Amino acid sequence: MQAFIPAAGLGTRLLPLTEHRPKALVEVEGVPLLKIAINSLSRIGVSKIVINVHHFSDMIVNYLTQQSWPTEILISDETDLLLDTGGGLKKAEPLFNPTEPILIHNVDVLSGMDLPSMVQLHRNNGNLVTLAVSDRETSRYLLFDSKQQLIGWYNRRTGEAKWVDVPTPTFTPLAFSGIAILEPQVLSLLPPCNKPYPIIPCYLRIAQKHRIGYFLHQLDEWMDVGTPQRLSQAQSWYHSLQK
Repeated sequence: MQAFIPAAGLGTRLLPLTEHRPKALVEVEGVPLLKIAINSLSRIGVSKIVINVHHFSDMIVNYLTQQSWPTEILISDETDLLLDTGGGLKKAEPLFNPTEPILIHNVDVLSGMDLPSMVQLHRNNGNLVTLAVSDRETSRYLLFDSKQQLIGWYNRRTGEAKWVDVPTPTFTPLAFSGIAILEPQVLSLLPPCNKPYPIIPCYLRIAQKHRIGYFLHQLDEWMDVGTPQRLSQAQSWYHSLQK
């Protein structure tokens, strides 16, 4: 298993904490988010982690090179152009092993979910992509049919909806948790990375011909720490997770 940690973002939701450092090096209980993610992935046997960089990229590279890590770390440099998650994943394509699944883990996500079970479900269901989701309130939802296949996306605030095929009145709305497993051939299905683009529209397009399913986790196994308020809440949550 190999992994991709998107760490290139500007971290605007975490201002003012990201005025002078990248989001990836913001700390929880004195530990940078990037280190938490690397250690979490290493514990489940990930042998290679690709990390993309842009905002304060030199700080991230220096941090990574000044420590020893339990797994191979490779850098995908987006210093010249921030490519969003889809474009960033495509740019990193040459760094991945073309025969192993890729686990994507957002750097601002803390997770105690059972990732090995997610990997097993991914394999057992024959998914091209498996998305970690939960049944929680959010502004944007992924929509799945009764066979747990991705069929759409919905923005509750704006009313905008995107469908894989034709709209349907019967679906299950679930919130994406920033963790996914994808087969390496997905990379060949992504557009060129000459401009930035998000990954969710790519999943919707890929789902027209391939199976994209989900892994449902419990709410108390996961936390998004993308804002100062959530980061403050995460301190005690992360501490309890380590016990």
